[in-house]
Amino acid sequence: MASNTAVRTVYRLTGVAPTPEAMLDALDPGLLDRLDADLHFPDALGVPAVYLTCAMEQVEAPWCESMARTTGIAVAEGVRRTAAVLLLAVDGTVYAIGCDQGYRLIPDHLKDKRFGLSFAVRQMDPNLIRGAVSRSLGQARTDISLVPGGAPVPLLGLRDHSRVVRSLGGYLDDLPLTRSRYARGKAVSAQGGCGLKIALGIEPEALLADLRTIARICREDIPHQELEFVDHIVPVTDPAVLDALEQRLEDCLGRPADGRISSAVPSDHHMAHAEATVYMTRINSAEARRSDDFDLGYVLTRARLAPPGRRLEVLREGTVILARDRRARTVDTLAETRALAWLEVESSLGSRRFFLLEGEWYEGGAAYVAESRATVAALFPPTPSVSMPAWLKGESENAYNNRVADEERPGWLCLDTKNVTNPLRPRDQVEICDLLTPDGTLVLVKRADGSGPLSHLFNQARVAVELLQESARVRAEFVAKVARISGGGRVLPDDFTPRRIVLAMLLKNRESLTPDSVFGFSQITIAQTAKALAARGVAVEVVGIPAGNAGTLSLPPSRAEVGAGVPG
Repeated sequence: MASNTAVRTVYRLTGVAPTPEAMLDALDPGLLDRLDADLHFPDALGVPAVYLTCAMEQVEAPWCESMARTTGIAVAEGVRRTAAVLLLAVDGTVYAIGCDQGYRLIPDHLKDKRFGLSFAVRQMDPNLIRGAVSRSLGQARTDISLVPGGAPVPLLGLRDHSRVVRSLGGYLDDLPLTRSRYARGKAVSAQGGCGLKIALGIEPEALLADLRTIARICREDIPHQELEFVDHIVPVTDPAVLDALEQRLEDCLGRPADGRISSAVPSDHHMAHAEATVYMTRINSAEARRSDDFDLGYVLTRARLAPPGRRLEVLREGTVILARDRRARTVDTLAETRALAWLEVESSLGSRRFFLLEGEWYEGGAAYVAESRATVAALFPPTPSVSMPAWLKGESENAYNNRVADEERPGWLCLDTKNVTNPLRPRDQVEICDLLTPDGTLVLVKRADGSGPLSHLFNQARVAVELLQESARVRAEFVAKVARISGGGRVLPDDFTPRRIVLAMLLKNRESLTPDSVFGFSQITIAQTAKALAARGVAVEVVGIPAGNAGTLSLPPSRAEVGAGVPG
């Protein structure tokens, strides 16, 4: 049975008018001539469109000559690759869809760099992320995470105010695309970065409908709450700031290298980088320099030799071609990029720090406040999973914890001061938690009149999780202690590690506990704690403890607090 969809990578182009003539003019005529590409104007789509096809042939594969010298046996195996690209205008927007090597015919500078990512953060299931590519400001480093079965986004460690997420791959929520109608309950996946790799309808009507649905989602839908942090870090758009930064970079390029400019692989080309054996760099020159890797020194030297006012421009115009073989014929080419895309630059305007990544400027710390506030707010669910009894006036922490377990919350176990041995210093003791709920949640309790006690609480949470996950001795001791204190009523698995931690707090001079009522310094440290524990697969929740007087009646336990079993 013929398939109704095909997996394609679609790009949204910017600065291209929705006419066949403009679409054709946007492509590289020299490259099309070298490839002897065939030009078509498809009428079946019913929208302005241009379709180019070609073949890249090589009589003898690159390995034939060297292997003949090694083995003494001469063979001549040919290579043939194909390429096709369809450019079409849908509702005034121009899209490009490449087949096989067709992506190489689409100029990088025309691609909307956030198109696929914009769709991903709105439509991808944040609990089933299969892969991510990100860059850290100021570190000239690309991080790639792959989880074939899918994982919650916190486990990937992406949520950081200095991390620029370049692409996300994973499973999609239910959406009205052609593939969803024929998938029969099967999960539909996609990869979104600069382009969007997704199954699209094959028939003209189905393809156009899919593109319109994707455009509507990017235009009208809001990002998933767990993925909205991706949009917190965006390029600088202030013209005055950009002019000042570019002038500083222009001046910097005219001086000998001082370490402020480093190289990094463009995010969309890390696979080509891994496969390439030769780099051809052409900057303000008719001839290209061949090297075994990207040559930052050569790039900076060529820029420094350019006339003042032209140094940055020659990097924008310059190209770097990655190829499989030193002969670097058309069939060997893996990718062609702008030279500027390989540079990472740090620059300052007064106290503000900026970083150039792949040709765009980002301000360091610009998303810090928004990201920290969002992280803290997410720790306060509208409906807490547990409710804490009132803390009576004059009651000690130990007395409170014992009363909660003995009188207020059936099934809870008090472990306050029931410590385990510190594996790093056996003479010392470590407290894992104050209370243990029936479902294995660790509850840490603290009454505080400032940030100091809360910092201790947050550090205790991190230490408890780290020891239970990393030390078999601590796990065994904790499991045995729970069984002994409960009189055998609570039996944890031998390999027990927590999946959730509740930080229960009573703050002095605060009527209620909200994200804004947490002490300022503690808002920073709790955000750091939550991110660190999320990366270890442990969810964090913050709940308030009401203040009470002797005789105060406590709220009854929630349904989740009674009758829940310990996870296996």
